[in-house]
Amino acid sequence: MHALSRTAALVCLAAAGCGGHAAKSAGAGTSGGTAEKMPALARQGRFVFDETPKYAASYTGNTLSCGDCHIGSGTAAYAAPMIDMAGLFPMYNKRAGHVISLKNRIQECFTRSEAGTPPPLDSPQMLALVAYIDWLSRDGAKGQAYAGRGLEEIPLLKGDSVAGKKVYAGQCASCHGTDGAGVPPILPALWGDGSYNNGAGMNDPDKMAAFVRENMPQNHPGMLTVQQAYDVAAYVHSKPRQKFNEIYKHY
Repeated sequence: MHALSRTAALVCLAAAGCGGHAAKSAGAGTSGGTAEKMPALARQGRFVFDETPKYAASYTGNTLSCGDCHIGSGTAAYAAPMIDMAGLFPMYNKRAGHVISLKNRIQECFTRSEAGTPPPLDSPQMLALVAYIDWLSRDGAKGQAYAGRGLEEIPLLKGDSVAGKKVYAGQCASCHGTDGAGVPPILPALWGDGSYNNGAGMNDPDKMAAFVRENMPQNHPGMLTVQQAYDVAAYVHSKPRQKFNEIYKHY
């Protein structure tokens, strides 16, 4: 299939749903511009990024989207932003044990965070996602990371899941539900079949604590103490979730 045909196929992935998708601002931290100024393929990539189960249904195994962890359509600082990410690849991946490309890293996310299967390197979804990340990286210097890359650095503490249950009930359950199922695609599932599997980065309580401390609750981010962030991460970590498929361990 030619590249133009792939683009056309992606536009039709969700039939009429694509046409009604509202464009959002690219967000602070990018070098300006709005969604309307993006190349067409990059726009499609953001659709996939923001509503992955809708636009990449063949490769997802839960209800999560890329944008549930990389919030603000991948533009929020210290929420694992995609800004200037393209220029950092190829890079050595410690978990995989070898050098990977940006496409390999996207495949990794699909097998772990989306609990699904890796999109082929030449699939419409893959090409669109790469185009979007390339667009977010358009002003970056090769090999130079964005200032807000990754997650906030916080002290290393030990979480208490019993205390975390109380934090969750008071600060998280109103959005994510007492059952952790969320309200997809608006509010992500935190455990169960709708959430990431046990091979995902967010399954590491230390990483989740850093994410929570900087970004949650959404209506008042930063209100939790570092200890509360670790406690609620420990609570979420104690809950059941899908198991990672070991056939994808090279990702």
